[in-house]
Amino acid sequence: MEYISIGGKLPGVSRVVMGCMRIGAMDEKSMDELIDAALASGINAFDHADIYGGGESERRFGNILREHPSLRDRMFIQSKCGIKEGEYDFSREHILSSVDGILKRLSIDSLDLLILHRPDVLGEPEEVAEAFDELKSSGKVRAFGASNMSACQLEMYNRVLGENRFLADQLQLSCAHTLLVDEGFNVNMMVPAGTVRTGGTLEYCRMNGITIQSWSTLQYGFFEGTFLNNREKYPELNRKLDELAAKYGVTAGAVATAFVLRIPGVGQAVIGSTKPARIRELAEAGSITLTHSEWYELYRSAGNRLP
Repeated sequence: MEYISIGGKLPGVSRVVMGCMRIGAMDEKSMDELIDAALASGINAFDHADIYGGGESERRFGNILREHPSLRDRMFIQSKCGIKEGEYDFSREHILSSVDGILKRLSIDSLDLLILHRPDVLGEPEEVAEAFDELKSSGKVRAFGASNMSACQLEMYNRVLGENRFLADQLQLSCAHTLLVDEGFNVNMMVPAGTVRTGGTLEYCRMNGITIQSWSTLQYGFFEGTFLNNREKYPELNRKLDELAAKYGVTAGAVATAFVLRIPGVGQAVIGSTKPARIRELAEAGSITLTHSEWYELYRSAGNRLP
């Protein structure tokens, strides 16, 4: 497993991150096995959010940490807040109360990284800065990140946040969801109506030392499903993934994860599974590096066109 420094300030964090969105219904024995599999595979980063399972995912994870408190020293734990039912909320009060709830459910004293979960159009950077200052000075949060923010949104907040600037941006990215890189290929080109523009978010993050974390690394669309073994919709992509999996001695899922990690500026890939064997397989993505040509072959095989 390869390790990085998030935002240049948080060293020793695994490039593959275990996403904990689906663990809320797991029993303690299964949770133990899942976490053991992640740690044994070199994964030390765990991604939570206060809305996952209505808080149950954090609570179940916290039960494990209460039973085995020494595990905390081996983990980088991040969580997200800001999504409420029917709205997003970046108010000082909501951020502070959310962190207290997260820490209580996880049974820990501090978060390594707090991520604001999707942009709040009504959010005020100065108010967020106040909340971050309180969380940092109290020792409840070590550092801060964003989720699904554009380059302009990141710039707007980071101008005010100072030392508590966003160190990471969590963005959807996969072999079959390549919006972050598509616009870089189509500068000054006529593209179909409805094409999504990200405002150069990939390049902005690279220039400003903001680590991109991919989410839905094995999905296409917006929670529409995985492209793995979906040979009706993605026949060429699966053929190429299988070919490279055989070459590197890993699974197709590991190759797809390695595709994301091969992009400069993308520091981490969040994977989600409740199966220990699956976690071990995907963790191998942190140990392989696709060649320049292999990356482009995968990009094209997903149906993308180079101008």
